[in-house]
Amino acid sequence: WVQVLQLFRDMADCRVDRNAITYNAAVSACDKGQQWVQVLQLLRELVDDHVKRDTITCNAAIRTCEHFTQGRQILQLFRELE
Repeated sequence: WVQVLQLFRDMADCRVDRNAITYNAAVSACDKGQQWVQVLQLLRELVDDHVKRDTITCNAAIRTCEHFTQGRQILQLFRELE
């Protein structure tokens, strides 16, 4: 997850557009690494970048919540995504 997240950050530094596919790759990598804080941050960035979320993005966020007690934060984030 660390390398994927670094590559994702490098894209912004190089002014390469990040889209739903690149966000999903980063979210999924952080999800698999059980990095829920990173997942939340990526989802907030997705909103700030005006990238439309999709089923893959939402499922990764939900899976992350299953492993932690941070469900309230995810619910708030989903409200913001609407």
